[in-house]
Amino acid sequence: MDSRNTGVGANFDQPLDRRLVDAYKWNVGTDELPMWVADMDFATAPVVQAALAERVAHGAFGYSDVPEAWRRSVADWWQRRHGLALEASELVFSTGVVAVLSSAVRALTNVHENVLVQPPVYNVFWNSVVNNGRHVVESPLSFDGTRWSIDWHDLEERLADPQTTMMIVCNPHNPTGTVWDRDELARIGELCERHGVTVVSDEIHCELVRPGKAHVPFASASETCRRISLTAASPSKAFNLAGLQSAYFFAADGRLRHRVERQLNTDECAEPNSFAIAATIAAYDEGAPWLDDLRAYLQRNKDEVGASLEAGNLGARMCPSDATYLCWLDCRPVTDDDERLCMHLRRQTGLVLSPGSQYGDAGRGFLRMNVGTRRELVRKGLERLSQGIRTFAR
Repeated sequence: MDSRNTGVGANFDQPLDRRLVDAYKWNVGTDELPMWVADMDFATAPVVQAALAERVAHGAFGYSDVPEAWRRSVADWWQRRHGLALEASELVFSTGVVAVLSSAVRALTNVHENVLVQPPVYNVFWNSVVNNGRHVVESPLSFDGTRWSIDWHDLEERLADPQTTMMIVCNPHNPTGTVWDRDELARIGELCERHGVTVVSDEIHCELVRPGKAHVPFASASETCRRISLTAASPSKAFNLAGLQSAYFFAADGRLRHRVERQLNTDECAEPNSFAIAATIAAYDEGAPWLDDLRAYLQRNKDEVGASLEAGNLGARMCPSDATYLCWLDCRPVTDDDERLCMHLRRQTGLVLSPGSQYGDAGRGFLRMNVGTRRELVRKGLERLSQGIRTFAR
């Protein structure tokens, strides 16, 4: 489908100058091309823009409450899109997924206990753990050149440590783009239950899976998974709404849910701003056609990156990916010093990428490239990447 003629107002090739609104991602040099921070350069869905315009027209922006309409909208979305039945009472609003992660760490673990992560993984996981006086324990993923996978022996060994009381699952996985299947998630749940470990599943990228590919919510993988976990999510990645600070979590276990909800309130992260609720309801109730067009456009961007690197014979290649708008580039044939390569690309070409080691030692030699932008800029980014790698002193 041509995303420029969708009937829902989508035009993903339309230039949008984000420098005009002080976008963090674009706070770079005039001649630099930022393809790093994980947000997109597209206007959000027209139905969301219309809902926000209506809210602005009201004119009053005092304190907001979380209405039942929001709970119904979120629950219906998860049922329709992911086949997960949620009770409205299981849903708790938050200003962000990271806020949920940090509050969960404080509420569900004790100081000096271990929280397990699977690098290379979203670097803020470390912050949510370490900043709260807990320890990060790592069970790195393995890469066979085709797919990132779990080292089950290592995972169980680390979960068996009595000091390990929480595991953060990134589902789908950022930055590798791995979509975990039902059997993998159920096995994680089984191991965590066996060793008394609570699971926090970060599913913020769950809407951005490859067209034709299904996201499996952790809570749907088994009854055990549902019972021992909480899931954090948001419309922010899929609909480019991060600045509205609208997220939530859900948990079937009432005691677990209550503890994290109370911590969110203590942390003052449980009240919506004037626009968060309206945007979420519009996105979930009416935004699906726009989102499907977006996913198709993003997949074509990712396919173009993979084909370009393959044809360019640069030594770098794109790892196979089924989710996110992030390309995970294996540059190890070029260098294992990803930070130096990143600095070289920025100095020599103005291309701003994220070094893989930022996501843990398992990411050394990789780069993360955000292609959530119009195709014209993706192609310019590929030109700069090619130029930079060819001039890189090995």
